[in-house]
Amino acid sequence: MNRHRVNQRRRIGPLLAGLAAGALLLSGCSADPLADQYREGSNKGFIAGDGSVTEIAVADRGDAIDFSGVTETGEAVTSADTLGEVLVVNFWYASCAPCRAEASDLQGLNAKFENKGASFLGVNVRDQAPNAIAFNETYSVTYPSVLDVDTGAMQLAFSGSIPPNAVPTTLVLDAEGRIAARILGQVTSPSILETLIRDTIAETGTTE
Repeated sequence: MNRHRVNQRRRIGPLLAGLAAGALLLSGCSADPLADQYREGSNKGFIAGDGSVTEIAVADRGDAIDFSGVTETGEAVTSADTLGEVLVVNFWYASCAPCRAEASDLQGLNAKFENKGASFLGVNVRDQAPNAIAFNETYSVTYPSVLDVDTGAMQLAFSGSIPPNAVPTTLVLDAEGRIAARILGQVTSPSILETLIRDTIAETGTTE
């Protein structure tokens, strides 16, 4: 009998440990590590994305994202500026290798959709204006980027819905300012992002 109880304890011990670990994992899923970092002001590194694509049905989208910031050229931007059209938001920084790799593709799509129902906005999470401007000149990027390194306000604005917890991350906002799609990591297939943008534009009935 004693040996049976010992064996039971040996089996139950790992089970309880596994349940405890699972509880920790579940509790961790409820928090956004990027948002926590910025609330702490720690300015730590970022999680590498895997390029996964998430689409959100219209009925399942959360509230509109309310944001404001200042671009690398000193221009103020707010979420109200682009309401009524699709907005593509790309989180990046200059020394990020996948950010450099996707830059020309993003710029190409920006040019393709200019005055056709969608615009682009970058969010630079680490650089000051000179580095961001130099990046734009190197990769011929013409759309603006909000400089977010000092406050993290843009990341916090987006963290309540689908947090961009990897850099780069690209979000597609619908005409009401709600997140319609996300690419977590480098945009390796511009055609996929183009389809996401076109599908979101189509929701408004806008035609080219």
